[in-house]
This record gives sequence, C-alpha cells and structure tokens, in this order.
Amino acid sequence: MVQSSENSPFSIKNVRLFIAFRVFFNARFYYPVFTILFLDFGLTLQQFALLNAVWAATIVVVEVPSGAMADIVGRRKLLVTAGVLMVIEMALLCFVPLGRPTLLFTVFLINRVFSGTAEASASGADEAIAYDTLKREGNAQDWGRVLESQMRLQSVAFIGASIIGAAAYDPALMQRLADLIGLRISLTQEVTLRFPIYLTLAMAVLTLLTTLRLDEKINADEECFDLKNCGKSIAEALRLTMQAGAWILKTPFALIIISAGLLFDHIIRMLLTLNSQYYRLIQLPEASFGLIGSGMALLGVFIPHIAFKLAQRHSPRFNLAFVSILTVLGLWGMTLFLPIIGLVPALLLGSVMFLMNFFVSHYLNRITSSRQRATVLSFKGLSNNLAYGAIGLLYALLIAFLRSQVATPRPTLGKEALENEIFIESIGWFPWYFVLTVAALLVFAHMQLRDSGEHKTPG
Repeated sequence: MVQSSENSPFSIKNVRLFIAFRVFFNARFYYPVFTILFLDFGLTLQQFALLNAVWAATIVVVEVPSGAMADIVGRRKLLVTAGVLMVIEMALLCFVPLGRPTLLFTVFLINRVFSGTAEASASGADEAIAYDTLKREGNAQDWGRVLESQMRLQSVAFIGASIIGAAAYDPALMQRLADLIGLRISLTQEVTLRFPIYLTLAMAVLTLLTTLRLDEKINADEECFDLKNCGKSIAEALRLTMQAGAWILKTPFALIIISAGLLFDHIIRMLLTLNSQYYRLIQLPEASFGLIGSGMALLGVFIPHIAFKLAQRHSPRFNLAFVSILTVLGLWGMTLFLPIIGLVPALLLGSVMFLMNFFVSHYLNRITSSRQRATVLSFKGLSNNLAYGAIGLLYALLIAFLRSQVATPRPTLGKEALENEIFIESIGWFPWYFVLTVAALLVFAHMQLRDSGEHKTPG
C-alpha cells in the first residue's frame, strides 16, 4: 500500500534537507582527479602523502569530541560549522596562486585540516537530527525508506560529479567545447585544474544553505541544559567507550576482524587515493577518469551480493584467503603499468574493498551485543583512519627515500618525469608491504586464538 503524501517521510522538512545535505556535501567534482590535481598545482608526491595523513589524523582527533559537542551545542550548529568549513576549504583552493611552493603547501595543509574537521563535524549529526525529527513528526519505521532514497540520490550525484569533474579538468576537451560554442579563449591545464574546484565550491555553498534551513527542536530529556549534566553524559559516553574497547581486546575474533579490516582498508584506500596519477601513467585520458570512478561505484551494486554468498557458504578463514589472493593479484598487476588494460587490477582492488567492508560488518555485527554495537563499530572506523594516516606518513618517507635514489644518479631529469619515475617505483613496494602485513596478521591471529583456547573461528 502506497502512503499518502501527508504520511510520507519526505513531506518532513528536515528529512528532505538531510538528503540534500548528504548529496551536496559528498558531490565533490575533484575526486576523480584527486592526486593529479595536487601534483598539477605544483605539490610533490611526498607532500600529497603528508597532506592525506594530516586529513586522516584530523578526523581521528575531532571525531570523538565532535559527538560530545553535538550533544552540548546542538546538531544543527555542528552541521552549519561543517558547511562553513567546506566553503572555506574550497575557496582556499580557488584563489591560492600558483608558482609559490611554500604558500601552496601551507594553504593545502589548512585545506586538509578544515576538510577533516568538516567531515568529523558532519559525521552522525546529520543522521541524528533527521532521525529524531522523523521519530517526532512521522514514523520511525520509515527510516529505511529515507536511507534508501538518500543512498540512491547520493550515488547518482557522485556518478554525475565524477563524470563532469573529470571532463572539466581535461584542457583538450574543454578547449574543443570552447571552440564549439565560439569562445575565443585558450584553456590550459593551469586554467582547467580549478574547474572541478569551482564546481565543488558551488556544492559547498548549497551545503551551507541547506544546514541553515534545518530546524532543531530538542525535548527536555534529550538536551544538556548545563555543563554539569553534559559532563555526566560525556563521562558516561567515555565509560561506555572504554568498556567497548576492553571487550574488543578480550574478544580475539573481534580483534582479528578489526585488524584484518584496517589492514586491507589502509593499503587499498591509499592506492585508490593515488589512482588518478596511475590512470595517467597507463595512458588513460583524463576525461575518462570520471567514467572509471562511476564504474568503480557501480561495483557496489553487485559485489555485496557476492560477499553475502561467500559469507554464507564459507568460513572467515576461507574468505580472508580469497580476498588476500585477489589483493596480491591486484597489487602485482598495478606494478606492471600496462597501458589501458592496467585498469583491470585497479578495479580488482576496488572489488576487494567492497568485499572486505561487507565481511567486517557482517562478522563484527554478528558477535557484538546491541548495547555496544555503535561504539564497537566506531572503533572500527577510528582504527581504519589511524592506519590510513600511518600509511600516509610511511608513503611520504618512502617517496623521500626514492627521490634520493632516483634523482641523485639522474640530475637532469625534469620535475614531471622525476615525479612519474618515483611514483612508478613506489607502487612496486605495495605488494611486499601487503604480504608482510598479512603474514603478521596471521601470526597475530594464531596467537590470539591459541591464548584464548579457541581453535576455530566462528563459521
């Protein structure tokens, strides 16, 4: 039976604004050209890796206090803050001058801190305000419908932003379009590299306007009226957090699952962050990066179904071995830098990300009690971002080492050729790093299960 518009959750203002916020906040046109954007601005690979580490570290540091701040000052204020920060972070990149390396790095550093703070500020606050409004003004049972619509629209917006952003970045394509409509302008890479940023700035303004229209009505029993009561709430939250952390440490299977999840996540996420530079070196046109990103996103349509079947039919040990083999193949394939066909190993690693995300969520939820489920899952996200920040620092150190190895015997090598050579050399280290960390995980898992007296992992 179809609900009338009066009973529809989408007739509620905050619900509609929640969906709009998710769409505008995440539709970032520069994502398909993320790495080469930084490099074409004039930054080095080492600086790019450091900036990513700063971004991850900022999220880790701000994530926990942002939840407490939402309870103290209100979720709407946190979301407005996220909108303001997004506008500032994009405006910085729109107007920073080229050709001044120190200033560029400083501005990008501020951009990464503001971006990470915005991500942490928005995390959970948007969903909480929408759910509470739905519970108060409609039917909480409709939340699944709201999430389904939100995810669908966000995916469509992501695909559109990826295609348009990559196309706008390509100077050759933009020049042809300009000539076609009769514009007598010359479009170089220095000009078009800001086009995806201008488009994302427009999304940032829409994000801020959306947050300003939100209404927050808090019931007396839901609000911290004074710092004393807020302090008690925060202390209770910290107590539950410590309790969940202790449970993870005392539950070998949970600790192994979280460790396995962060292992795959931080390695593959680092490579996917670098994918635009990889695509450029395997001779893919920049205008195609958006289509590739869209294809990667579409993997999420059918990969979870495969993961579900694997989880039903096979043990966690089998599934770990399966995704490990796929990852080794993907990492090794990327080291070959095969023109065009080199896209296949990148897509393979993208598939592994979807598989591992499903497996970690499936196994972790199955063994975690409902009273601490959210806290345990937050540890998973926290550990993933910590590992991602750590590998960013390691990658920066690797780039510094390779720079001395490549540049010293070849002093006449141009800057772009040098960065390309260093990048190619750096990718060759990833398969060995993965094999080493997986071996460490297996030893760790064996010791955990042996010491706990468990000889079999849950089926």
